[in-house]
Amino acid sequence: MSNRTFTMIKPDAMKNGHAGAILDRFIKEGFRVVALKQTKLSAEKAGEFYAVHKERPFYGELVSFMSSGVIIAAILEKENAVAAFRKLIGATNPAQAEEGTIRKLFATSLGENAVHGSDSDENAAIEGSFFFSGLEQF
Repeated sequence: MSNRTFTMIKPDAMKNGHAGAILDRFIKEGFRVVALKQTKLSAEKAGEFYAVHKERPFYGELVSFMSSGVIIAAILEKENAVAAFRKLIGATNPAQAEEGTIRKLFATSLGENAVHGSDSDENAAIEGSFFFSGLEQF
């Protein structure tokens, strides 16, 4: 079990001015920021990041959305980080997310759901390495 997870604050949350409040929640919930950057994904890079979903019907829409604006990428650290973070962000569909979760508070739809959170320790390591070199992780 890893104590690190990866997240992105997605273009919808950035556009709606929620980045500060979301980052504040991460920290208040006891996550330590290991790496953080603001960036914009090209369609090519978004497609590469979400390649695992390439055969799914929503892939094109996901790539288009994720390359539509600025994001914040981060590696966070906390005991049992992946599970703790998944609980904090809530269900992918904000209509099904528990009260007080990040997606319940800040997401606008299933497709524009404010944040990405790694679904496993293995994917957290892969996704974190996609955005950050070892020199960028503290």
